[in-house]
Amino acid sequence: MTATTQTRIELDSLGPHEVPATAYWGVHTARALANFPISGTPVGSHRELVAALGAVKLAAARANHELGLLDDRRYDAIAAAAEEVRAGALDGEFVVDVIQGGAGTSTNMNANEVVANRALEILGLSRGAYDEIHPLDHVNRCQSTNDVYPTAVRLALVAAIERLRVATSALADSFAAKAEEFRAVPKIGRTQLQDAVPMTVGQELGAFATTLREEIARLADSRALLCEINLGATAIGTGITAHPDYRRRAVAHLAEITGVPVVGADDLVEATSDTGAFVQVSGVLKRVVVKASKICNDLRLLGSGPQAGFAELQLPARQAGSSIMPGKVNPVIPEMVNQVAFWVIGNDMTVTMAAEGGQLQLNAFEPVICHGLLQGFAWTAAAFDSLRELCVDGITVDAVKLAAVAAENAGLATALTPLLGYARSAEIAKAALGGAGVVRDLALATGGVEADVLDALLRPEVLANLES
Repeated sequence: MTATTQTRIELDSLGPHEVPATAYWGVHTARALANFPISGTPVGSHRELVAALGAVKLAAARANHELGLLDDRRYDAIAAAAEEVRAGALDGEFVVDVIQGGAGTSTNMNANEVVANRALEILGLSRGAYDEIHPLDHVNRCQSTNDVYPTAVRLALVAAIERLRVATSALADSFAAKAEEFRAVPKIGRTQLQDAVPMTVGQELGAFATTLREEIARLADSRALLCEINLGATAIGTGITAHPDYRRRAVAHLAEITGVPVVGADDLVEATSDTGAFVQVSGVLKRVVVKASKICNDLRLLGSGPQAGFAELQLPARQAGSSIMPGKVNPVIPEMVNQVAFWVIGNDMTVTMAAEGGQLQLNAFEPVICHGLLQGFAWTAAAFDSLRELCVDGITVDAVKLAAVAAENAGLATALTPLLGYARSAEIAKAALGGAGVVRDLALATGGVEADVLDALLRPEVLANLES
């Protein structure tokens, strides 16, 4: 029944409520909009989550159809609507706030209503004609928020992890390419911000590539944890209201639909209350960004100057750096990555506390876990793409300047210790630091090493162990 030309009336257990006439969502979503005007970020902003919800609803519909719980007519319409949800055609209808009470009930209700009303439209019927296709009796058949929502979150995170894996791999490849480009450019390494021993720019950047590539395996490990799902558990893991064969069929269909090798959990009661996989995933994401942030700290230090800093790397200039200092350019891209890392690290504590705060047979706080992790993965992947495209790919060096600095550095004295011993090498280093000369000449003056031996020993390639 229509209240006005702009609204329709829908009923739930609390009574009647007006819903916009053109909305695919219904009364449950309308109440959630009133209850949770919190972040201003709708569930529809997480494409992976909406796609996952569509996949779960499609898998459920297929299982229910096979079991005779949905007739052909209703099934065809629900399946078509769920496919549209998966494809992104209805993202704008997922309007409930990402931060919500109820363990994700509002999100599941939003999905049920969107699928039901779009299915009704496909059949040529009016939105809200729930006697034909009901959001709960038909779309949500054999389901509960408590198995739909966690399953969808896991699928969404699988997709988010894959996006970050690709971005991490590409960023590592960019560092590796720069490492090869500057393979033989000598420089002085540093420990505790003090001059250490010779190395090359290529070795320094190559280490960045290696440390990022290590995280690809960690991401794969966390992805595997997410493939165990509790679909079919319904309210608390006992499978109440679900057909005995629903779970097996729904899980198999979900694997086929998504291409993700999901399997049903052995203990559905445990799986419905446990959020340990999310804690693990959050920890892996934190590890990734901690490493990336450290790399960006190094890039900012190595690019500092250009006259009074390290100035060993030239980072691409991306924007004017000051409203008062003409010509100043800042390392804005690494700074952006640092800030993303700070946010992810803080959110890891949110995930931890949300997981710890669960009680008895259900964790009510999965919405904040879901939003935080999906946001974190999205920001990190985008940050890595920007770091690669706008910074790393454009790094240059002044090879002549670096070689000159390395040749005159007192740290070369370390290479003399096998020949002259620690004490005499230390005297040479001290003299070099005092301005008495360069290490080569001071070592030659001792008479303890021949010029040809010294020249061979102090070659940049040998000092950096590029040659055996």
